[in-house]
Amino acid sequence: MEDHNQFDKYPKMDHDTKIVVIGGGHGLSTILRGLKRISENITAVVTVSDDGGSSGALRRDLGVLPPGDIRNCLAALSDDEEFLSQVLQYRFSSETSVGGHNLGNLLLTALANITGSFELGIQELTRILAIHGKVTPSTLEDVNLVADVEIENNGKKECIRVFGESNITEKNGTICNLEIEPKNVIANPEAIKAILAADLIALGPGSLYTSVLPNLRVNGIAQALKASHGKIIYVCNVSTQPGETTNFTCYDHVKVIHNAIPDVVIDGVVCNNYHEAAESKNISWVKIEESILREYRVFQDDLIDKAYPWRHDSNKVAEALLKAYKELGSTEN
Repeated sequence: MEDHNQFDKYPKMDHDTKIVVIGGGHGLSTILRGLKRISENITAVVTVSDDGGSSGALRRDLGVLPPGDIRNCLAALSDDEEFLSQVLQYRFSSETSVGGHNLGNLLLTALANITGSFELGIQELTRILAIHGKVTPSTLEDVNLVADVEIENNGKKECIRVFGESNITEKNGTICNLEIEPKNVIANPEAIKAILAADLIALGPGSLYTSVLPNLRVNGIAQALKASHGKIIYVCNVSTQPGETTNFTCYDHVKVIHNAIPDVVIDGVVCNNYHEAAESKNISWVKIEESILREYRVFQDDLIDKAYPWRHDSNKVAEALLKAYKELGSTEN
């Protein structure tokens, strides 16, 4: 179990400061794990485009939104994350009728059916588990990812259309464009409400095309970001992702975000500048280049997890985000 006294050493956010983090996958749960030590006023806006594993099976068989990323975020925001993660991640044997599913996904699915909506199911599980913070989908509608991917075929490059999140990165090509289908899905009102009320909005970290960008494609999210008075900060990934951001720099990442929401001002970018981990020979670092320093307010520091240097350290990235927010708050933009 976690030692709650250790939380006292982390800087605290003002009690009334509202934080929204937009993303999905492991990146979102990583930053939430650090942010819960400095604030309890957190809302995670989560993508619902996952079509693989247990989440994908429940989505296909029962018509529910994929619960996996929601489950991980709830666990990350809990006081006793180690134990709760074991409970929610518990996977039933393949020999049973629920083989391949984990308990957290089944709980969310059951509560969605009992309460009559996925959103109410999340709220009920949040209450049962005494979670500090809120987790909400970016949309309550069924969405799928569609990407135009450039691949090499018999020595020639060609652009193909790929359907489904789990299929996109498997092509190991270059993503030229990513959309959601249907294109006219409407944003979850709770997500819009949180964004409009936020003081600090973090985009990422997480898979650029399959975790962060899908949220920005939902009708209403970009408009809410533009209307919000909050500081908007993009948290860039530590390492590149094969089949998604191969050879990308920090500038490449943030330009994809900017092109998706061209009318939204990105107030700052948080980047890792430590590339000397022992295992770095096998890591393709996302590096800072001069162009990003000219166009954006960049906040850089050692953000890596020493045990898994291709990922962010939860506490480091949360502290970097807090520092960036405070510095941006003292300047006029």
